[in-house]
Amino acid sequence: MQSWMTDFIEQYSYLGIFLMMALENIFPPIPSEVILTFGGFITTQSSLTITGVVISATAGSVLGAILLYGIGYYVDIDKIEKIVERWGHILRIKKTDIQKANRWFEKYGYWTIFLCRMIPLVRSLISIPAGMTKMNLWLFLFFSTIGTLIWNFVLVWLGAILGQSWEDILYYMDVYSTIAYAGIGLGAAIFLVVFLTKRKTSS
Repeated sequence: MQSWMTDFIEQYSYLGIFLMMALENIFPPIPSEVILTFGGFITTQSSLTITGVVISATAGSVLGAILLYGIGYYVDIDKIEKIVERWGHILRIKKTDIQKANRWFEKYGYWTIFLCRMIPLVRSLISIPAGMTKMNLWLFLFFSTIGTLIWNFVLVWLGAILGQSWEDILYYMDVYSTIAYAGIGLGAAIFLVVFLTKRKTSS
């Protein structure tokens, strides 16, 4: 996959980066780390600039995020609540649990969007709950764009700095991803423990 991606970018330059980043958001297994760091490297071998690559990549990412937001928008909370009402007793989830989670995302969701746009895989999927909670589209775009812009700039800049050794950064990105996923897993575990404890106390 990596060879195909780099060939595509070499052939279509800014448009290729735009399309690849849009596709990366819709199909997360495509690694943005390869697109961005290779895009940075290309700036040392062609007329492409770091600014141009970052703008193209960010525009593609935002387009993909909007599409996923739209999917979440039409798979709304009401539909999920109906599913929980019917099957929640099996999953040990109540309608009020969904409502609490929805309120939490409404309260902290914008900063969640900003931070998650800098975590591989999660950066794409976070757009769906944003749509599901009917998050203000313009604020979603603002926080999503800022987080994406930082992520894109850092990786493109590293690719340009490393030059021919741009692939070296992929190892460190794997380490970063592992640490980030471990942190998310730990946070989810703590939330689950606190949530179950509160339920036992209130029952």
